[in-house]
Amino acid sequence: MSFALLALICAVAMLGPVLSLSHTMHVPVVIGELVVGMLLGPAGFELLHANNPVLDFLAQIGFALVMFVAGTHVPLRNSQMRTGLVAGVSRAVAIGVLSIPLGLLVAWMFDTGHGLIYAVVIASSSASIVMPALGGAKVDTMAGVEMLVQLAVADASSIIVLPLVLDPARAGTAALGAVVVLGVAAIFSVILTWARRTGYWHRVREISEERGLAIELRMTLTMLFALAAIAVSMHVSVMLAGFAMGLAMSAAHEPHRVANQTFALTQGFFEPLFFVWVGSSLDLRSLAADPRAIVLGVCLAVASMVAHGLGVVSRQPWPIALSTCAQLGVPIGAVAMGESMGVLTAGESTAFLLSALLSIAMVALLSRRLLAAVTSTATAASNSTSYENNA
Repeated sequence: MSFALLALICAVAMLGPVLSLSHTMHVPVVIGELVVGMLLGPAGFELLHANNPVLDFLAQIGFALVMFVAGTHVPLRNSQMRTGLVAGVSRAVAIGVLSIPLGLLVAWMFDTGHGLIYAVVIASSSASIVMPALGGAKVDTMAGVEMLVQLAVADASSIIVLPLVLDPARAGTAALGAVVVLGVAAIFSVILTWARRTGYWHRVREISEERGLAIELRMTLTMLFALAAIAVSMHVSVMLAGFAMGLAMSAAHEPHRVANQTFALTQGFFEPLFFVWVGSSLDLRSLAADPRAIVLGVCLAVASMVAHGLGVVSRQPWPIALSTCAQLGVPIGAVAMGESMGVLTAGESTAFLLSALLSIAMVALLSRRLLAAVTSTATAASNSTSYENNA
């Protein structure tokens, strides 16, 4: 790992934002970053190797920050979430139950024996994909509020369950580690809530702004990395640590200043580095040599769309139902942890990423219809006009 290589990664990672500037369809930045990783990795110019220890560590920091931002996207303090609690939780549970036979069916079709792993991937959702697709619009319809609850439940439960199904022999240890990580995150949330209510956080922010100290960012990163350290020591993925810390900040009402700082740090450097690293770990040549991996990825994507799409039976608008199949953190976590444990084959890892990309493409295609379904008529019209002007 060198500064020259790091500069190259940052430079070519800008392909992601370039692709997202399309006037006809919003292509998620992550797709471009993954493509860059594939081109630089063993399947392309062989300039980047995912097993480089320095790059691997930087990517893990990026993974924690990506999941942290995803956690902050879950609007836990939205007063309307209580209104949609029953319907949102019910749909998330129903999809989880339905995903089990679908996952087992796919595993039987491909004779992999990983039915429960597939089930978790199929059942997962990604607030970090769906929320940005709304372009900052305020969710103010009942269907939209119920979607927020569903995303939160699916996100959290899938991230907790994934390590358990990846390594059933150590499920007890992984479960204990998850409980400890969530418990410490809850303590951090209580501390942050107390600091906000007593005015302590406000005083710290004033001093920080006056002297340019970025104290809030330093405190946030300290808690995040402490939680990641606990997770790693207890053999739990930093994915859970990052997401749990994001939820803690969301519950404590994350200040806009901290949100902007962490967003800039993540989006500007660590997120593209992480996704380029993930892309470099994917061997496209293995797809060409093993077409079954392509079919597996498509089958996983279709199974996820079926499981989530059946939400229309409960009168959920179909753009919302299909958009909740968006995947990101869980498939990537399955790849990162599965390969390190030696659980997944190269073909399965690529299939998971292909499935995630297909689900992201689905959200990109439905972004306008999704916006109309989760916002009132007036708000949707206003946001549509804003979208056109920004484009």
